[in-house]
Amino acid sequence: MRLRHIEIFEAIRRTGSLTEAAAALHISQPAASKLLAHAETQLGFKLFERVKGRLVATHEAEILTPEVARLNQDLNSVRRLAASLRDRPNAHLRLGCAPALGLGLLPGVIRDSRDAQPGITFDIHTHHSAELVQGLLTRELDLAVTFDTNDYPGLTRIGLGHTELVYLSRKPASGAMRLSELQTLSGNTLIVLDAGDASGALLQLALDAQGLTPDVAIQVQTHYVACALVDAGCGDAIVDAITAQAMLRPGMVLRRLEPALRVPLSIMVRNQDPLSALHRDLIDRLRAACDTRLAALADMT
Repeated sequence: MRLRHIEIFEAIRRTGSLTEAAAALHISQPAASKLLAHAETQLGFKLFERVKGRLVATHEAEILTPEVARLNQDLNSVRRLAASLRDRPNAHLRLGCAPALGLGLLPGVIRDSRDAQPGITFDIHTHHSAELVQGLLTRELDLAVTFDTNDYPGLTRIGLGHTELVYLSRKPASGAMRLSELQTLSGNTLIVLDAGDASGALLQLALDAQGLTPDVAIQVQTHYVACALVDAGCGDAIVDAITAQAMLRPGMVLRRLEPALRVPLSIMVRNQDPLSALHRDLIDRLRAACDTRLAALADMT
């Protein structure tokens, strides 16, 4: 199917009318009819049948629909990007980030960037490390903010600073939480990050180093889910401080760990792509945001 075939297919599927589809595409009805006929000839089967005066997708068209919808969505993304490049050259960023950072770090940075440069636009994608790396390598992303400390061929990792793991609970307490205290938690109430996550792996290494094997009630893949579980009274969690600060609710207590477990924050870019002024400005703002979060954590505890 050609792009125009995809457009007429989607327009008819949405409107159920050749006349309305033609109007949506700003073409004449004969032109729309010709496009549909050409698409069906190329495919070798009918896409629509007339039922009670409306055009209804055939069984074959229904099978095609998810893939055609995806292609149409990609086409719309290309159009938006092209329009942005035309109207605001070099002022569009496709930014990837770990889910936790999308919640706790990026919103303020994006706000400040747009206040300073009103023309800038963003596509923001939240993924785990493997998807972020793939997005960069396939050029679906320009930058990726991550906890990942691994090195990858073709990519450069630029340090932004660090956060640290903290203990989040609904039990009144003060002072730092010693790792050794985790061993004595009663009721099997500990919520931790999967060891496949950089923070989860860091915690597991620290526990192993001290020979600790605390009971784990719930294991999750994202920091904010762990925080939400604490808020719901499901247990106590160890998560990164940025997410904990963003999701701190009345009655929740945040405690630093002792010894401190620092989690590096990085931004990944492609080796061969020079950093523009726009990229550098965003990196500077992310660094400043990391510093601000750490200072706020010190004040809280």
